[in-house]
Amino acid sequence: MGHNNKETDKKNLKLTDLSSVGEFGFIEHIKKNVKKYNESTMVGIGDDSAVIKNSNMYSLISTDMLVEGVHFDLSYFPLKHLGYKSVVSNISDICAMNGICKQITVSVAVSNRFKLETLDDLYDGINLACKRYKVDLVGGDTTSSQKGLIISVTAVGIVDNKKICQRSGAKNNDLIIVSGKLGLAYLGLQVLEREKQVFLVNPNSKPDLEPYKELVERQLKPEPRTDLIDFLEKNSIIPTSMIDISDGLSSEIIHICNSSGKGCILYSDKIFKDQTLLKVCEEFNLDPISVIMSGGEDYEIMFTINPNDYKKIENSDLDLYVIGHITNDKNTYLDLGNGSKAEIKSLGWKSF
Repeated sequence: MGHNNKETDKKNLKLTDLSSVGEFGFIEHIKKNVKKYNESTMVGIGDDSAVIKNSNMYSLISTDMLVEGVHFDLSYFPLKHLGYKSVVSNISDICAMNGICKQITVSVAVSNRFKLETLDDLYDGINLACKRYKVDLVGGDTTSSQKGLIISVTAVGIVDNKKICQRSGAKNNDLIIVSGKLGLAYLGLQVLEREKQVFLVNPNSKPDLEPYKELVERQLKPEPRTDLIDFLEKNSIIPTSMIDISDGLSSEIIHICNSSGKGCILYSDKIFKDQTLLKVCEEFNLDPISVIMSGGEDYEIMFTINPNDYKKIENSDLDLYVIGHITNDKNTYLDLGNGSKAEIKSLGWKSF
């Protein structure tokens, strides 16, 4: 997202204590930069409740919380990127229901080490994501925190009531498809953690992140797959089940199978392994398939379709990969390609 003169100017300014503007002053301050992109947003920030108008659509509501020291480390996570990512992760949840995100609310709890100008960086990232994905920021809450920064985002979306996709609809023989490259965000985190340790030993060291640019970007600035939702709509495909890949491939396929009362076989040789992923896995002495199965934070989409719909996705210009199929027995297996198979266990992110 780059440095600019605005950031240099900020360094030379006297920073504003949040206590001097108060909660309502802070809300008015945020409100100045908020724009509306959707006709359905009737009332946004500044009233007791946002007002959203809907027709024959289902409303979708999803909430995610990010806690400093648990979900992010501000020693290498710029606040602007954090604001952007906090919105993107929620848009991805709406995509995972085959829906379109329209509005968000953002609540923040901050300790007194944060100044008004530093929170401007956070909201710059939030507003950038809203602009890019045409989402309206319509409210939220602010409070103080004893332990650093906490961000909670609630997303509101819509989906046609005939096109909604849940985790529970997978059928026997359905094809399992994933969008995009998996495992890169996890490796980006490993690179950032390594550079942090180097910095702690030698504060004068300058990290060279250029060889890892794509990995670091996937960790700090992921993008939701709204393009996939558009593609499904244009090609009249309604997936039988859907989930976003935020906790790792193994966890997500188990969610789909458990919710649908089915099993699956995934094929190791069908799972796309990016060249950068292979190279960095070698450098870190990691197994690429383990990274892909348990990494998480990719914000790609996994979905299942009737085999009859395969022709519609076969020549798509989106990066879609058929990685396996649903089975009637309730076992979840990964075919290792050498005549053996391993049971898929939930190895992804654990919240507690």
